[in-house]
Amino acid sequence: MCDVGPRDGFQFEDTFIPTDLKVDIISALADAGLPRIQVTSFVHPEWVPQMKDAKAVCERLPARDDVTYAGLVLNPKGLERAGAAGLSHVDLSIATHDQHSRDNANRTVEAAAAQAEEMVRRAHRQGLRVQMGFQTVFGYRAPGDTPLEQVVEMSRHFAQMDVASISLADSTGLANPRMIQKRVRAVQGGIGDTPLVLHLHDTRGLGLANVYAALQCGVDRFDTSLAGMGGCPFIEGATGNIATEDTAYLLEGLGVRTGVDRARVGAASRRIESFLGTQFPGKGHRLPPVSQPSGPSA
Repeated sequence: MCDVGPRDGFQFEDTFIPTDLKVDIISALADAGLPRIQVTSFVHPEWVPQMKDAKAVCERLPARDDVTYAGLVLNPKGLERAGAAGLSHVDLSIATHDQHSRDNANRTVEAAAAQAEEMVRRAHRQGLRVQMGFQTVFGYRAPGDTPLEQVVEMSRHFAQMDVASISLADSTGLANPRMIQKRVRAVQGGIGDTPLVLHLHDTRGLGLANVYAALQCGVDRFDTSLAGMGGCPFIEGATGNIATEDTAYLLEGLGVRTGVDRARVGAASRRIESFLGTQFPGKGHRLPPVSQPSGPSA
């Protein structure tokens, strides 16, 4: 599991979260056993003011051998900034639906992919590990309106560029379990042994059902967000990611070891809710603590 809350969740908030609090939350997630945390994004502060302290956040992170800190980069300048901030892992992300690419980045999918290719090469020259992410894989305006053949071909192409992993995002929350299985299996057939990650939003309440469907396909890496924070400022109606606590509860109930201390994540979730004066859609952090559920081995 990778907690993307410090990036995907925080970026959605208008109230600026102080750098020290961001670092405290990230540290709490690391202490809770999250093996990978997306700590920030290197975007222009004019577009996402919440991320204006990206470099300062990275510089204050505690050094740990058991946690991978990653940063989202969307253009060559962001890649340069991530390297200068001391990160060793970067997450690239581009659209797979042409209208979304035009709406979000003012360029075609083809142009975005060409830029991403050069960024992957540059990152490798800098010694950075790259996760290649694809947005709106399961639809932009309607379920499945992103061409599957395009998703498969893009995934195959970047896997051949020796990226560390491929990430498929349900950016608009349009996916359902049947679609998850069809598209995941198609991509798996094209990327060989390259690890596959799913980035799921719970916009229509199917997030955990989609996790279960993906497990049946052998997917064992998921992006989650403390308290279910998140969304995309550039997609109307986009809501939070699947909650870290709730996903861990599901997986543990299926006999899948996550290594995540749900109580510690819940404490971090309540702290950020208290600071922002709001309530996020995740459920586990507001419920009384219970022992880990038992279940058959997955």
